[in-house]
Amino acid sequence: MENKRLNNKQGLLALSPLIVFVLFYLTLSIIAGDFYKVPITVSFATASIYAIAISSGSPLAKRVDIFSRGAGSSNLLLMLWIYVLAGAFAESAKEIGSINATVNCALSYLPPDMLLPGLFFAACFISISIGTSVGTIVALVPIAAGIAHMTESSIPLMTAVIVGGAYFGDNLSFISDTTVVATQTQGCKMSDKFRVNSMIVVPVALGVLVIYAIMGQGLAAPTRIQPFSMWKILPYVVVLLVALAGMNVMAVLTLGTLLCGCIGMLDGTYDLYGWFGAMGKGITGMGELVIVAMLAGGMLEVIREKGGIDYLIEKLTAHVSSKRGAELSIAALVSLVNVCTANNTVAILTVGGISKKIGDRFGVDNRKAASILDTFSCAVQGLIPYGAQMLLASGLARLNPVEIIPYLYYPLAIGVAAFCAIIFRYPKKYS
Repeated sequence: MENKRLNNKQGLLALSPLIVFVLFYLTLSIIAGDFYKVPITVSFATASIYAIAISSGSPLAKRVDIFSRGAGSSNLLLMLWIYVLAGAFAESAKEIGSINATVNCALSYLPPDMLLPGLFFAACFISISIGTSVGTIVALVPIAAGIAHMTESSIPLMTAVIVGGAYFGDNLSFISDTTVVATQTQGCKMSDKFRVNSMIVVPVALGVLVIYAIMGQGLAAPTRIQPFSMWKILPYVVVLLVALAGMNVMAVLTLGTLLCGCIGMLDGTYDLYGWFGAMGKGITGMGELVIVAMLAGGMLEVIREKGGIDYLIEKLTAHVSSKRGAELSIAALVSLVNVCTANNTVAILTVGGISKKIGDRFGVDNRKAASILDTFSCAVQGLIPYGAQMLLASGLARLNPVEIIPYLYYPLAIGVAAFCAIIFRYPKKYS
């Protein structure tokens, strides 16, 4: 797209598809009193049609082509392949009883009071080890949902515990793509960024852990814990170990699915065609998730093409005049672009260069700037219902993404903590 300055009317028009999506979904759902009444696919389809319709100045075929480019971008398609493999693995594991076996194993060794903090700690540990929120969600959400069923507790709450913990590592891990991009664009060492970042978010993680421990006090113990086979738990153990070893998430899911097939056929749970059927069921179960991701990708590409993201950047940096203002503008930039792109890595890449210029101009420590970029992008990504991680978690737990949001304490808390770090100039050494 040719770079040109947009006036307020043009800029708001460029951003309006996102506004239409939010208003359409929330308004009709509130009127109906039920978020299931308005499928999120219909909301995105409506906003996408609107986005194409208002993109005047070019033939309809060209506008559809722009939308299709976003819906079929390489980053998005990579995520869709992960969804497909995750569906195949999740259903293959479920069919051989892996979820039930893992749940019964956890219930055997963890007292009911410690289930919530135990799951959150596990998600934090795994995510910081493998550097990906997606891998953590794939591995732990089915187990969390199974525990919720067994203990008759809230499935959205248990799912949110895992999603929150997944962002701990996404934000802090040395091998997380957001950490790599944030440090590269701001020109600082990963270890320095980790030091600043951990001062802000580790106290938050400890606080959330305490909150979950308190909330878990009323958790009902299961009336009966079924016997379980350790062989059925093996797929999850292998998936976690090879992910911790640094294997690509797609290879991890493929290996897990093959292992499920071998175990299932050896113990007679299913034959070859039964395994294929389980994989097919899991893949088709991700259909809505794939459609939502493609519609969102196409709509957001139209917004970018029309200059909506550039307009946001221009407006947010127009009146910066102090170090605190510079840090706040960096936070607002990455947050709003993340809302528009639904990808925290892409959001950091998009605003990283201009954030570096803002920081250099007003004397912002590059380590603090990298921390702000990473933390705010993870906070926003963890809270938007159409983010890849939220869609994946809701698909695996068979939930509406909106049901999970009220329980996402950690993403919200790190956003608040990062905002306070800017306002109150913390950590002092880097502010």
